[in-house]
Amino acid sequence: MMTKRRIAGMTILFLIIATATILIAMGRPPICTCGTISLWHGAINSNQDSQQLSDWYSFSHIIHGFLFFGGGWLLLRRYSVPVRLALAVTLESGWEILENSPIIIDRYRTATIALGYNGDSVLNSMSDIGMMMLGFLFASRVPAKVTILTAIAFELFTLWAIRDNLTLNILMLAAPIDAVRVWQAGA
Repeated sequence: MMTKRRIAGMTILFLIIATATILIAMGRPPICTCGTISLWHGAINSNQDSQQLSDWYSFSHIIHGFLFFGGGWLLLRRYSVPVRLALAVTLESGWEILENSPIIIDRYRTATIALGYNGDSVLNSMSDIGMMMLGFLFASRVPAKVTILTAIAFELFTLWAIRDNLTLNILMLAAPIDAVRVWQAGA
């Protein structure tokens, strides 16, 4: 007899494999087209943005995990944490596929400072899903106050470091503000 934890784990593995397969079928490069794999890529507006294992936007994906845990806790408390994690992976996988569609790539190019954005490598998308899972599991093990303070710290840190964060990313995709774009560009 399979446990809920095992079923959730198998579901997560299936989702990750399916997402990678879909991204490859969409024409996403498996790794950076530069031919290298790096643990961290910190340069903004380079040909390796969203191509390596981690970058400044990894913090946003960790926060996705915080938010998905919180949403699951509020709305799906009757389900176990592994089942809620599988649902979170479903959402994050869906976002990775949507984020790498031509409509969203074009939206990033026209509405945000990511003028040369070409989408993610499959490696980066898989890492983004992993970062979300780390955030979810972190939030499941620490008090809500710690999770909230960590999210605020990540948002402020990336705002300071690169003039971008999850909040601004959502704002600029949904309702771009020219003054914000100019500020983000350093002008």
